[in-house]
Amino acid sequence: MIKMGITGGIGTGKSVVSDIFHLHGIPLYNADREAKKLNDSSPYIRAQLTLQIGEDLYTEDKLDRKKLASIIFHDSRKLAIVNSIIHPELARHFTEWCRQREWSHPMVIIDAALLIEAGFYQFVDKVVMVQAPKELRIARVMQRDRSTRDEVEARMNSQLPEEEKIKYADYLICNDNRHSLIHQVAEVIKKVAGNSL
Repeated sequence: MIKMGITGGIGTGKSVVSDIFHLHGIPLYNADREAKKLNDSSPYIRAQLTLQIGEDLYTEDKLDRKKLASIIFHDSRKLAIVNSIIHPELARHFTEWCRQREWSHPMVIIDAALLIEAGFYQFVDKVVMVQAPKELRIARVMQRDRSTRDEVEARMNSQLPEEEKIKYADYLICNDNRHSLIHQVAEVIKKVAGNSL
């Protein structure tokens, strides 16, 4: 089984590209969505987060994401602690998810914004990075999230710079509204499948 990781900075359209791969019949693991589910359902994550960060992080059976975000946003030490609790559990979950599909699918993809930062690139065979011009990314996120330009730029600046992410990429997909995403995805699938034969 070939595992492909799809990543890209905010506003690049990484999730749209992942959905196109999925339309080709390739199983898709959305790391952000699965992490949210695990944060609510995993007794281990709940126990560790309440122990390390605070007792009042959970209301009923759900993690209070806003409260956690407000705590870790300005505290890099606490952010590192939270990541050290969640990321290994997510990695285990992804590995098991892959194992359940290894006989039925020759290829799977993981959509992960923090593929590089969280070290998830170690669990995939190929890294696909989605790129887009900075101004287009800013415009997309401002429209999508109703954010100000300053807010979007602050979020962009908190992410690993594109030139660093590129070092890990096996394939680049350009989402600039001029190049066909469908064609680029089909080309990547053809190359990856061809190289594995």
